[in-house]
Amino acid sequence: MLRRALAAVCIGMCLLSAGAAARNERAATMGEISAAALPAQARALLARIKSGGPFAYARDGSVFGNRERRLPQRERGYYREYTVNTPGARDRGARRIVAGAGAAGDVRTSSEYYYSDDHYNSFRRIHE
Repeated sequence: MLRRALAAVCIGMCLLSAGAAARNERAATMGEISAAALPAQARALLARIKSGGPFAYARDGSVFGNRERRLPQRERGYYREYTVNTPGARDRGARRIVAGAGAAGDVRTSSEYYYSDDHYNSFRRIHE
């Protein structure tokens, strides 16, 4: 009985560990996009993030929870989300920039920015 319980615990821990490894691998193999290759609206938003605003949408700068686990795992509050304007869209659209706080805890200077054009289904790290 005890052996079965220990075996079940070991299997559960292995599955959890494998899931975490897969999430970290997804984040590690994430694509990149140069800032110059971003749509004009995303380049303008990136400049506003670095200067501290102003932002067009009330949710801009709110905590991004990374529930999809597409980005490297960090503590809650590390990531902030910003809406990339989509011409012709009636709502906020699907394009976002997510900014990491970096070592200094400031999204303006972290140089850790991610672009999603499909509402968090995928991300590409922005490099400048």
